[in-house]
Amino acid sequence: MSAIYPSLKDRAVFITGGASGIGAALVEAFHGQGARVGFIDRDADAGAALAGRLGRVWFQPCDVTDAGALTGAIAAAAQAIGPIRVLINNVANDSRHVAAETDAAAWRAHLAVNLDPTFLASTAVQPGMKAAGGGVILNLSSINALLGPAGMPAYVAAKGAVNALTKGLAREWGPDNIRVNAISPGWVVTERQLALWLTPEAEAAWMEQVALKRRIEPADIADLALFLASDQARAITGQNHVIDGGRT
Repeated sequence: MSAIYPSLKDRAVFITGGASGIGAALVEAFHGQGARVGFIDRDADAGAALAGRLGRVWFQPCDVTDAGALTGAIAAAAQAIGPIRVLINNVANDSRHVAAETDAAAWRAHLAVNLDPTFLASTAVQPGMKAAGGGVILNLSSINALLGPAGMPAYVAAKGAVNALTKGLAREWGPDNIRVNAISPGWVVTERQLALWLTPEAEAAWMEQVALKRRIEPADIADLALFLASDQARAITGQNHVIDGGRT
């Protein structure tokens, strides 16, 4: 069970990519705090199912690579649940690709989902946060930005840029009491990872590399996000918080 943070009750929270995996865990965690949660995802069926199961959340299908659709969804959510005080830039796509076979169009497509929405959503909520006296932006990064593995160059570059952007926005918006932090998970056990890459052999190799011999679950990421979004983290900004079981 997550700790309870009274400051999150009735706070408007907007989450990108919230229909499954880490995103769904974030939606459930903030919903459990009594926050007013809005989320988007391109998977309309999964998003509607999650919203229907939880109740009292706002959901709209959205492809975040469409800048107009993304900012429009944020505006619609603010109308429905109130000015956004917590933004979680969670959406990402870690599809594997090798550098030599990644042309200009593919490179741009990877950045369009893994980097651009973080900036566009952040600038969309900033005026409302400033007017409300402050807010919190949490950017989901990855330890891959620190480790630089082969086979995903655009994803690694995008997450490195997310870390740098987090620093820059924290400095720029700090005077407005807007805190900006990154969360860098290790290998989180989601349905996508289990279906595509987390084989028993790969997981055994991972366990050899970490200090804590346990799986990292989506709820572990959500628990950290709750703390960072709460007033208990009021002095924390511009930081990259690694949660990887001691891998890095």
